[in-house]
Amino acid sequence: MRRASAAVAVAAALVLVGCAGPSPESVAGGGAGSAPGGTEGGPDPVRTGTPELSVSEVAGGFANPWDVGVLPDGRVLVTERDGRLSLLSGATAGASVTPVDADFSDLLAEGEGGLLGMVVHPDFAQTRLFTTCQTHVEGGTPTDVRLVTWELSADGAAASRVADPLLGGLPINPSGRHSGCRPTLAADGALLVGTGDTARGAIPQDLSSLGGKVLRVDLATGGPVEGNPFADADDPAQRLIYTYGHRNVQGVAVDADGEVWTAEHGPSTDDEVNLLRPGGNYGWDPSQGGTVGGYDESVPMTDLDRFPDAVPAAWSSGSPVEALSGAAFLDGGQWGDLDGTLVVGALRGEKLLFMTPQGAAVAEVAVPEALDGTYGRLRAVRLAPDGALLVSTSNGSDDRILRIDPL
Repeated sequence: MRRASAAVAVAAALVLVGCAGPSPESVAGGGAGSAPGGTEGGPDPVRTGTPELSVSEVAGGFANPWDVGVLPDGRVLVTERDGRLSLLSGATAGASVTPVDADFSDLLAEGEGGLLGMVVHPDFAQTRLFTTCQTHVEGGTPTDVRLVTWELSADGAAASRVADPLLGGLPINPSGRHSGCRPTLAADGALLVGTGDTARGAIPQDLSSLGGKVLRVDLATGGPVEGNPFADADDPAQRLIYTYGHRNVQGVAVDADGEVWTAEHGPSTDDEVNLLRPGGNYGWDPSQGGTVGGYDESVPMTDLDRFPDAVPAAWSSGSPVEALSGAAFLDGGQWGDLDGTLVVGALRGEKLLFMTPQGAAVAEVAVPEALDGTYGRLRAVRLAPDGALLVSTSNGSDDRILRIDPL
């Protein structure tokens, strides 16, 4: 039986990593520079300085929760990699957890594959629709990674498929390796989907394959969106591609200006955060132009020698890698100097990375002490409608959904 736990409030200073940081006064948070709270029913308070953080446990007892989605009434859907879907009574500490009856009998829950990312449709209040990413098996044979659209019943107790698939044909590895698959809504309502290369060398640079890409898809039809960079291509798969040359995209986040950023796993070095440019090649090619077989992970994550026009990373981890996961932008005056910060989870690194974008690069990276190794591996990172950050742990047992607020 899953359990809901009481909140644990933690004050968290930000520790800067490998870069010059703000003044000690702003790192401490709050202080004389902080603006008083707003009036009841008014806009979010605008504050200066870097606030301290409160971390509370919304609910626990999960196994590898992969994504979360907040419904218009404040309840929260949670996907678990092994094929479980749950509904939380809210996004605050002590929420109750109710299993949602949904048929995942055709799910390949293997390795990095299973029930993965999810988006709640923007018209959910009228349609009750949400879309998941999942690895698919037919007759015991792994067939593809696909997007499936579901309708949640009025009482929240069950979900049924209404588009199966919304989009299929994403490549799959029978081991589940490098399955991707993170969907996020763009500012214009298009569905952005970060995919994995399934550890096959030629796929990232192959514009006839949907692996190792970021796709831009119509949420209603699963087809390409007007304005896609390869909209006139003869190949229907290519028409869906927004960017290519990726290894294993785990986080997709959209900033206040509508720009799209991704977080991506590197091999033994150089996890990357990338700012996407339509039609851009991000330079991962473990086939070395088809000259080697297998999956040569000694090549650079962004191979500027082979692809001089490839888009350089906005940030790379160097060595060791952090195993980046979900990503989201903080948004709202209550976040003070953190407003507009890109927050990225880390699996191997067991931390949250707070990144300050500057142009096409990341100028600063900081790690809150309260989220540095405290909860283990961190996977989902989503911003709730009220501005709180929801984060899932991914340790394999007794995993938790955490809520992070500014104090």
